[in-house]
Amino acid sequence: MTSAISAHERVAQSLARQGMMNHLGVRLLSATEGQVELALPFSDKVTQQQGGFHGGAMGALADIAGGYAALTVAPEGMEVTTVEYKINFLASFQGGEIRAIGRVTKAGKRIIVTTAELVHVDDSGKRSDCALMQQTLVPVTKTY
Repeated sequence: MTSAISAHERVAQSLARQGMMNHLGVRLLSATEGQVELALPFSDKVTQQQGGFHGGAMGALADIAGGYAALTVAPEGMEVTTVEYKINFLASFQGGEIRAIGRVTKAGKRIIVTTAELVHVDDSGKRSDCALMQQTLVPVTKTY
């Protein structure tokens, strides 16, 4: 991608406009061409009735990580939008944070396919797999 701004800055600027991600406290950890890592801290904003991370919050984090990985390979002046995704939840966790690593699998002119791995990191730093996602996105014209 030839761009006036880095992949990291492109993702950071877009993430700053995401009301839901800001509300949940999502942080950008890294962004390079074809890969983005985000973190979602545990809080009462992201729990389900049994006190663990809610699947909807985990799905949103996976969607945005894959989407931003796709954004890093989309042409300048374009954004991406999700057409569909499928997620497998592997385990439930409390505390710590969930990290999502989104990666581009295939970047075409009309569709971009990504994956995201979600890993729970507890307060001692122990990492445990918690979800896998595959996603299809399409480039769309940036409207702002």
